[in-house]
Amino acid sequence: MIDLSVEIAGIRFKNPVLGASGTFGYGLEFAELIDLNRLGGFCTKGLSIEPLPGNAPPRIVETHGGMLNSIGLQNIGARAFVQEKLPLLRRYDTHVIANVFGFSPDEYLEVIRVLEDSEGVAAYELNISCPNVKKGGMEIGNDPVEAARLTEAVKRLARRPVIVKLSPHVRSIAEIARAVEAAGADALSVINTILGMSVDIYKRRPRLGATMGGLSGPAIKPLAVRMVFEAARAVQIPIIGVGGIATAQDALEFIIAGATAIQVGTANYYDPAATIKIIDGLHAYCDEQKIEQIRPLIGSLEV
Repeated sequence: MIDLSVEIAGIRFKNPVLGASGTFGYGLEFAELIDLNRLGGFCTKGLSIEPLPGNAPPRIVETHGGMLNSIGLQNIGARAFVQEKLPLLRRYDTHVIANVFGFSPDEYLEVIRVLEDSEGVAAYELNISCPNVKKGGMEIGNDPVEAARLTEAVKRLARRPVIVKLSPHVRSIAEIARAVEAAGADALSVINTILGMSVDIYKRRPRLGATMGGLSGPAIKPLAVRMVFEAARAVQIPIIGVGGIATAQDALEFIIAGATAIQVGTANYYDPAATIKIIDGLHAYCDEQKIEQIRPLIGSLEV
């Protein structure tokens, strides 16, 4: 029996495959399409203290090898999530990671306070790297001092593990990784989307209503693998790799480069069963390679 389980911040995941925030809804949207119980876990849409309508449309544009989005963190708000979604999510045998967002440090803390007393959340993913909002997000995530300050404040309040999601828009991913690790982060998600733009040459206007958006999908995978590798060499805490993962081969690249787990994002849009196929593919790879446990593969890259 092949063992795909991994451990992050004291939480045992039955396998290293998670749905990525922003692409997996609140999880329930996928319940009729796949068996959620098979997943290691998933990250919810970014939760703010108040409901957000998101940015003006158009909000998604396909690109070569990827997708641009400017959803703007549309969500029902943390209180409605606790009341409406969590009771339904508790039925499933998988880990729910709440992605948390705020327009100021106080708002991040307010969201954590709302979630703290509710059962069914395994950990928090601190989104300090979203490129689709004018305040918060990258404003904090691009500054090691501000990122560390927020992480420290959240850690003082949170009783659950805190995973910090890093932006690729930094001078050094290793520097920001070390800063939030020193502030108490339990794990890192590496990376968020990359700010991009697309132009309609006939209308001579941006294709996105918000002008710019986050680029995701296979186009960013080599950049994400490199940043996972650099972050994993810089810190001792686990890394969750994210960025263009669509197949088991993609997932294995991240794991061998240093990721303990991976998140599947854009692939969910064109193949809702992508996460399940990746789990099956990891099993097949381990079977073929005569590997009994996936854990020794983590960070096994030889350079």
